[in-house]
Amino acid sequence: MGGLYLLAILLSGAGIAALDARFRLAMWAAPARTAIAVGIGTVFFLIWDAVGIATGVFVKGDGPFLLGIDVAPQMPLEEPFFLAFLCYIGLVVWAAARRVLPSGRTEQR
Repeated sequence: MGGLYLLAILLSGAGIAALDARFRLAMWAAPARTAIAVGIGTVFFLIWDAVGIATGVFVKGDGPFLLGIDVAPQMPLEEPFFLAFLCYIGLVVWAAARRVLPSGRTEQR
């Protein structure tokens, strides 16, 4: 069952990418901006995780669904994929909300 968590992240990412492609919300609307935003967000959260690991706040649990490969001490291989997915889904939800919800701006006359 090792790798099931990574597979779930990748399949979820593919589903969000399909919605993104269908409605042109993030990556399909502005690929460079989306890639930069996801990259910066992922690096930020990886640094956040590293600080949490160094201070003993974050500890990797063992589970049968992980691959068992660590990219750093106490950081499983799945973590960067999850963080990138988290940033990407955040952008897609934000873009969808902007499209659906009223802007809240009032016109000055």
